[in-house]
Amino acid sequence: MRKRTRPQPSRPDNPNRPNTKRTGERSEAAFLYQASQRRFAISKPWGDSERYDFILDNRPQPRVKLFRVQIKCTDCLRADAYETRASYTVGKRRAVYTKRDIDFIAAHVVPLDIWYIIPVEVCTPQPMLRFYPHRKAKKMRLEKYREAWHLLDPPLPNPPTITIHACIDENYPEGYVPDEEIDLPS
Repeated sequence: MRKRTRPQPSRPDNPNRPNTKRTGERSEAAFLYQASQRRFAISKPWGDSERYDFILDNRPQPRVKLFRVQIKCTDCLRADAYETRASYTVGKRRAVYTKRDIDFIAAHVVPLDIWYIIPVEVCTPQPMLRFYPHRKAKKMRLEKYREAWHLLDPPLPNPPTITIHACIDENYPEGYVPDEEIDLPS
């Protein structure tokens, strides 16, 4: 004979334990604010089926580039580091993000309101992301990506060049200014 088990009463959310889904939603809202302040056009895919949370368009740049960005957040210290993973769930296992899935991970250290803008290829070989913003050491693996929003602004293909001509010849005609010469403030 089979023993019947009683259904367990549902427990209300523990008010002392943070709701990780809401923490993530707040970080997504914070990312929207940060990206819009930097003049990115921002798109959010419909639903939760994509591996990225946002698409950024750097349209003020001459060369338009779209970036798929996954938001990750962390809000507590563990072993003296803030940590999260560059992975997602597939069934009952975890898979690591690759260049086929996303372009960047934007990791938010919530208590300090610090962002790490990390190219996905940096995360693929080592998907555990540990952040040490409270340490002074700059040689930590991910510290160079702290507030690295500039990575989302690709360099211009042909940056403009300036040519400056100078002459100390006393016989040079006074008042002559070639078309390409630029006056520099003294």
